[in-house]
Amino acid sequence: MSITADVHVHTSYSGDAESSMDEMIQKAISLGMKQICFTDHNDFDFPYREHDTPDMFLLNTDAYLFDILRAREKYAGQIKILFGIELGLAPELKRKNLILAKSHDFDFIIGSSHLCHGRDPYYADFYEGREEKAAYREYFESILENVKGFTQFDVYGHLDYVVRYGPTKNQNFSYTDHADIIDEILRTLIENEKGIEVNTGGFRCDIGTTNPCFDIVKRYRELGGEIITVGSDAHFADHLQDHFEDAAQMLRDIGFKYYCVFENRIPEFIKL
Repeated sequence: MSITADVHVHTSYSGDAESSMDEMIQKAISLGMKQICFTDHNDFDFPYREHDTPDMFLLNTDAYLFDILRAREKYAGQIKILFGIELGLAPELKRKNLILAKSHDFDFIIGSSHLCHGRDPYYADFYEGREEKAAYREYFESILENVKGFTQFDVYGHLDYVVRYGPTKNQNFSYTDHADIIDEILRTLIENEKGIEVNTGGFRCDIGTTNPCFDIVKRYRELGGEIITVGSDAHFADHLQDHFEDAAQMLRDIGFKYYCVFENRIPEFIKL
C-alpha cells in the first residue's frame, strides 16, 4: 500500500459512526498503517430530523482529546495518532467555527459542506422541484461562499459530496457544467494555501470514484495546487484505507508525486 496514512476517520464520537477509537486503531495497525488522524464531526446548528439523535454532530472535544491522548500512550511505537476534526462550514457559523478551531491544538482541520444553505443534500427533498444540475450548482455556490469567508481549515473535504446523493448521483454530473464556480473555489483555496481531500467514500456510495472526481483533482493541479490528503471517511473500522490504491493511481495519473499528512496544522509531503 503506497498510502500508509488515513486522515479522514470517524469514531463513535460522531453520531453517525459506531466503531470505537480502539477498534479503529487496532484495525489500522493490522493493515500496516503508519498514521491515523481522527476527524470526528462538528456541525453547529445542524437541522436534525425526527430519527436523529439530538446533538449527534456536536463534538465533546475535551473527552475526544482525552481519548486520543490515552490512545497515543497505549499504542506508542505502533502507530502515530493525530488529533483532527471535520468542521461543517456555513457563513453564519464563521464565528463559532473560528472559536472551536482555535480552542485546541488540532493537528488537522477538514472544512466540509454537509449542508447547503441550511439544507441537507443527503435527503431527496433537497432536489425536489428543480433540475439536478441546479441543485448541484447551488451546492458549489455555497462552497464558494465558505472558502471566501473562512480560512481556519487545512483542506476542503469531499468537494463534490453532493453527487453522492443526487437523483442520478454522478451519472449526469460533469465538472465542465460548473467549471466557472469550481475553478474559483480551487483558485481561492490555492491562494489561501489550502489543500483538497481525495475522499474514497464515494466508492461506498456507488459512484465508482473518489470525491472529488478525477477532473476536479486534475484541475486543482493544473491551477497550481499541491496539497492533497487522502481519507477513507471511514465510519466503521472495515472501511479504513478503502480503495486507497485506486486513489494513489489516480493521483499518479494526474501527475502528483506526493500526498500530505498534517501535524500541528503543517503539511508533510510523503512520496506516493
